[in-house]
Amino acid sequence: MTERRTTTDELVVPYPDGSGGQGRIVAQVTRPETGPVPAVVLLWPALGVSASYYAPLAEELARQGYATVATDLRGQGRSRPRCGRGTRHGYQDFAAQDWPRLVRAARELFAPGTPVHLLGHSIGGQVSLLYVARPEADVDGLMLVASGTVHHRRFPGLRRVGVLLGTQLAAFLSVVLGYYPGHRLGFGGRQSGAVMRDWARIGRTGRFEPAGADMDYEAAFAKVRLPVLAVSVAADTLAPPTAVDALCDRLADCAVERVHHTPADPSLRGHTRWARDATGMAPHLTTWLRQVSGHLDPGQP
Repeated sequence: MTERRTTTDELVVPYPDGSGGQGRIVAQVTRPETGPVPAVVLLWPALGVSASYYAPLAEELARQGYATVATDLRGQGRSRPRCGRGTRHGYQDFAAQDWPRLVRAARELFAPGTPVHLLGHSIGGQVSLLYVARPEADVDGLMLVASGTVHHRRFPGLRRVGVLLGTQLAAFLSVVLGYYPGHRLGFGGRQSGAVMRDWARIGRTGRFEPAGADMDYEAAFAKVRLPVLAVSVAADTLAPPTAVDALCDRLADCAVERVHHTPADPSLRGHTRWARDATGMAPHLTTWLRQVSGHLDPGQP
């Protein structure tokens, strides 16, 4: 395989922000400088994690011939407006509005027919699951990395008590303050209160029933037919293997490949640090991409 030079550009996707104003979702597009792109990875981050954090992984994928569109969640990173007391979006808005907008935008950037695969980290994987269950979903595969259910019963030992209390406290603060002040609490960043209440509902009940849902997602999961790669990460207390497995269980009719990744450097283990283990994580992704696409390594004749 020939290693390629890479380039990074910005993609801006406007949207009506619900208050009569104009919002924007911003993504970083990293691709090989030359040559065809065999597949696009549309990456959705964890709460409080900006798209730029995944730059080492995006660069590694581009050096191997793949393009990555790493997106800041609505109100997070460079996307606007920032979350506050006036923001009302939740999981439903992510799945029914933002995910489709970015899938369309990603497809328009590349040659017709280029496969687009979602890569969801943490909440990015949870919402990606909702999106692929929708009738208008238009992707070729789903990758879940450090992404599991937050249902407390799927966590080991006393950890389940901490998960239940933590998710419900986040919902309580969101009601009292009108938004979630994760930037002050050291977890999740500043978020819409509706997002945290949807998140807490999963933690409490185990069911994906976002406020304002226009369909029965739980029933629709059984109809999804996509190739899926699910990667759990060593020392990840927020998405342990049991929680990752529980998320995959919803995709009963999908071909799911499960991998557990242990970075060689212990400092790169855990819920978010894996994204900096680019040379360790990328082979899991590129091997799976080649398998599901049936193509050779980019750069091979």
